[in-house]
Amino acid sequence: MRHALSKTEFQDGVIEIELTGEPGPNAGEGARGFVGVAFRVSLDAAKDAAKYECFYLRPTNGRADDQVRRNHSTQYISHPDFPWQRLRKEFPEKDESYVDLVPGEWTKVKIEVRGDKARLYVHDAPQPVLVVNDLKQGQSQGQIALWVGAGTVAHFANLRVSK
Repeated sequence: MRHALSKTEFQDGVIEIELTGEPGPNAGEGARGFVGVAFRVSLDAAKDAAKYECFYLRPTNGRADDQVRRNHSTQYISHPDFPWQRLRKEFPEKDESYVDLVPGEWTKVKIEVRGDKARLYVHDAPQPVLVVNDLKQGQSQGQIALWVGAGTVAHFANLRVSK
């Protein structure tokens, strides 16, 4: 589920936001509370589908007892050609990382985008929790969108975008 923000033409810059996500009622056993931000969102006319880069969080993974699940707390994807399943299979451990998260708690997120590189910062940390040096859509341009996974209850506040 994506909610594009009008008048947000974005190519390079910094996106800062506070967000929270948790599995909704009746979301099912596999629900993780997926919540994040998509950027460089555009329409692929040939496929009649949205194209975008995205960082998102899996809040229920942040403090899981299973270390492998913890390692999947943050995720980069590039829709529609590089969903998480493909990235995990073809480039294991490259586009996901750990960060301490609590479902339903406000989390500060900062995304820095320059050319084909992007950095995800969480909780005002001075170092990124996830580094992507090969954005799959190159240096495209498009809108910013709030990204919410199926079965997730999410909230967003204090969006700031700068060049």
